[in-house]
Amino acid sequence: MVGSKSDVRPGRIVGVLALAGIVAAVMQTLVVPLIGDLPRILDTTASNASWVVTATLLSAAVATPVAGRLGDMYGKRRMLLISVVPLVLGSVVCALSSSLIPMIVGRGLQGLGMGVVPLGVSLLRDVLPPERLGSSIAVMSASMGVGGALGLPFSAAVAENASWRVLFWVTAALSLLVATMAWLFVPAGRAGTSSRRFDVPGAVGLGAGLISLLLAVSKGSDWGWTSGTTLGLLATAVVVLLAWGAWELRSAEPLVDLRVTARPQVLMTNAASVLVGFAMYAQSLVVPQLLQLPEATGYGLGQSMMAMGLWMAPAGLMMMALAPLGAKLSAARGPKVTLSLGSLVIAVGYGASLLLMGSTWGLLAVTLVCNTGVGLAYGAMPALIMGAVPQSETASANSFNTLMRSIGSSVSAAVIGVVLAQMTTDFGGHLLPSEGGFRAAMLMGCGVGLAAAVVAALIPVKPVAAAPEPGTGTEPHPAQEATA
Repeated sequence: MVGSKSDVRPGRIVGVLALAGIVAAVMQTLVVPLIGDLPRILDTTASNASWVVTATLLSAAVATPVAGRLGDMYGKRRMLLISVVPLVLGSVVCALSSSLIPMIVGRGLQGLGMGVVPLGVSLLRDVLPPERLGSSIAVMSASMGVGGALGLPFSAAVAENASWRVLFWVTAALSLLVATMAWLFVPAGRAGTSSRRFDVPGAVGLGAGLISLLLAVSKGSDWGWTSGTTLGLLATAVVVLLAWGAWELRSAEPLVDLRVTARPQVLMTNAASVLVGFAMYAQSLVVPQLLQLPEATGYGLGQSMMAMGLWMAPAGLMMMALAPLGAKLSAARGPKVTLSLGSLVIAVGYGASLLLMGSTWGLLAVTLVCNTGVGLAYGAMPALIMGAVPQSETASANSFNTLMRSIGSSVSAAVIGVVLAQMTTDFGGHLLPSEGGFRAAMLMGCGVGLAAAVVAALIPVKPVAAAPEPGTGTEPHPAQEATA
């Protein structure tokens, strides 16, 4: 076992943790090529089949903050290894499924493992020397984009040339590989806190509130935005989350320390994260449709699912390629500047789409620019968070930040879905999103990117000297580590 930060092999550790992030991201895009076939595969309706996607979203939202808190309590590497278990089990259950309920259960299990990314980012702070931390955080953060980008062509290729079950057997094997490599090559890092009291009411309350909110957001278009079910879930979310917040403020050992999240630097970073999550996901909804719609529509580009995935893959790789540049910028000017710049780049990408969306090469350029901005922003967020929280709360704080991004993406899916559903055109008796609808969605992404840049520019970064925590000796302040 590695004894100190000076003994570690940073490249190997970052490689293993980045692979974990890539595998987790692949899980999220895994079923995209199967969506049209799921009703036939599972012998169910299209509406019921959509739960295969929703189940992962809901379980990930609940599991991510819980995994972060448990990582701070019992050790981040230990919780990372535990989080891989449902990834393996969920993949196996899905591979063996022939009906809806087992598939939903398997996808829910896969969602439980999504805490590996914030756990991995937080673990880097424990095990790497300060001079390697900034670039490593950026690479780890970019792994989600790489996984999402590679997941589409991989899934499409397998779905077109082999049994769909192969997808899940491959992800099960990859998850086992991640667990093995993490066990062998990633040090345990900082020991958990002396606290062993887990906030069960806080976890239940947050889970209930998030499930109510995300169910309403993700299924509102199916149920009707003014239906009793949707409005009831939204009302329940408000009441439950307010009660949860009151409980957390009174709890001596809360699941999420709201006093820490209320610090201006953390609060504003999380607010920017919601906006970046929204902007990031909007182009993921628009570009694949534009690429695949028939050319006869006048704006569709007639690409196959496989070709669409290949056109979008370079954007994810761009995130990884630019991670070191973002880290250097954060080291020189601070992560606040990197987050602001990244948000502006996202807005530029969306603005350029209004001129470039008529060709495959134009859309490739749009995704490259947008994902360049996303890569810069995602690499800066953990640095800003860790620069404002005690080391004993890094996993919890990063997990909450990841949750904010996920909420932004969920809201984006709902809002963009409504825009495209309302702005339609008749094509051979079928209603399809109109060119005006796609342009409106891209303009919305541009506006949200600009809003994220404004919020990021207002983040008050004020490094304050902090006393060393028990057992940490004379380590530097987190703000110094996070921007190193």
